[in-house]
Amino acid sequence: MTQPHDSIDLFLRETLGTAPLAVTRVAGDASFRGYYRVETATDRFILMDAPPDKEDSAPFLDIARFLGRFGVPVPQVLHARLDLGYLLLTDFGDMTFLEAIRQKSDPRPLYRAAVHTLLEMQATPVDGSCIAHQRPFDRAMLRRELALFTDWYIEQIRATPITAPDRERFEEVFTVLLDAILQQPVVFVHRDYHSRNLMWHPGGVGVLDFQDAVVGPITYDLASLLRDCYVAWDADFRDEITALWLEGARTRLGYAPADAQTFQQAFDWMGIQRNLKAIGIFGRLSRRDGKHGYLADIPRTMGYVREVLRRYPALQTLDHLMDRYTP
Repeated sequence: MTQPHDSIDLFLRETLGTAPLAVTRVAGDASFRGYYRVETATDRFILMDAPPDKEDSAPFLDIARFLGRFGVPVPQVLHARLDLGYLLLTDFGDMTFLEAIRQKSDPRPLYRAAVHTLLEMQATPVDGSCIAHQRPFDRAMLRRELALFTDWYIEQIRATPITAPDRERFEEVFTVLLDAILQQPVVFVHRDYHSRNLMWHPGGVGVLDFQDAVVGPITYDLASLLRDCYVAWDADFRDEITALWLEGARTRLGYAPADAQTFQQAFDWMGIQRNLKAIGIFGRLSRRDGKHGYLADIPRTMGYVREVLRRYPALQTLDHLMDRYTP
């Protein structure tokens, strides 16, 4: 039995009423959290180990309970000791959405299920009853995310100082980008709704890693799903799944863009912000945390940004800056 901390064994004995048969570490994520599969004679659970000096598990607990009330398929929190950073969760199994995609000849049923679950999540009421509702995805937060790209990717990973005039140019074009994004309707936003944070099990999709949820732009999670840093699809496939989401958003969320072009720009510009943020995070994970594997995902993520930028004259300055600093 794997025992990373003696206190884990005590926590499990107290919550289960007996010693587990096995405790095995399973894949973690980009944070300080660790995950363990706990097996008893009759069941399996997941133990989340989130050191309280590095991770605040209260938002995970609060948001899990909120989403669960509205039928969103998130793990049920069976026991929690926030002072220790331990949460015992129901187990969605071993099959990530990403692995399921790789094993299936046709990914459409998976993405239809992911879109259905996304709409369920977005349809939850933004009524103040969840901690995510007190965290607006506002201009300040969106701008801080863009700073990850300039500060951690360009200046740290590429080791290229940005000149003062170009800093001003970045600021100007980021303002144009955010002015448009902030016109979108707001809903519950997961912030990392992609193939590595979804599970695939006999019941369908399972949603993980939602502790950073906020209230923000309606296209954000769709951009996370379809301009995924970890798997790429051609434009026809993305358009097909986007149309499926749009149909559901009209009926379930009352979202009715003026025309196709209006929606496409909203979705594209949101994707630019999201992907620049992701590139910056990958750079920070490498330089600050020694997690270098994510650097391999930067070319795919950068490809989305460059693909979209050239369509929009209003973002020409950003396109030129990208040519200069990320050739």
